[in-house]
Amino acid sequence: MRPIREPVGPGQESVWDYPRPPRVEAVDARVTIDLGGDRIADTRDVVRVLETSHPPVYYLPIHAFAPGALVPTAGSSFCEFKGAARYFDVRGGDRAAHRAAWNYPTPSPGFEVLRDRVAVYAGPMDACTVDGERVLPQPGGFYGGWITSMVAGPVKGAPGTMGW
Repeated sequence: MRPIREPVGPGQESVWDYPRPPRVEAVDARVTIDLGGDRIADTRDVVRVLETSHPPVYYLPIHAFAPGALVPTAGSSFCEFKGAARYFDVRGGDRAAHRAAWNYPTPSPGFEVLRDRVAVYAGPMDACTVDGERVLPQPGGFYGGWITSMVAGPVKGAPGTMGW
């Protein structure tokens, strides 16, 4: 079953216009991440990965996170485009989110800019924002895209979208 594209409003992007293979691009936006009542990241040094049917995945420099906020943990995964990922537990205030962040320490050619950057699942965080707008997590729990009002879908991740 093919998805029906949502209408694109002024200033919006359709996830169906994003490329495959994905594209990495710098974005002029302030991104913040809060966990356990603490601001654990606040930066304008942001890149995003855009891939067909997915909301953008935002990557921040590792050094933009508060000391102790990222704790390496067991497990890995492999992306056919970006390469092997490692995972982090994310800590802030009195909370910890298991395997809630990842990065590509040795990214595939074309994705080298991700080497010292980390992406975070929005769902387990208190809040993630892009230019002050609180994001919604990409549905499904596996993908790490952030949905803002600037994105038109539908987006992959919910039940029934696996074949998109």
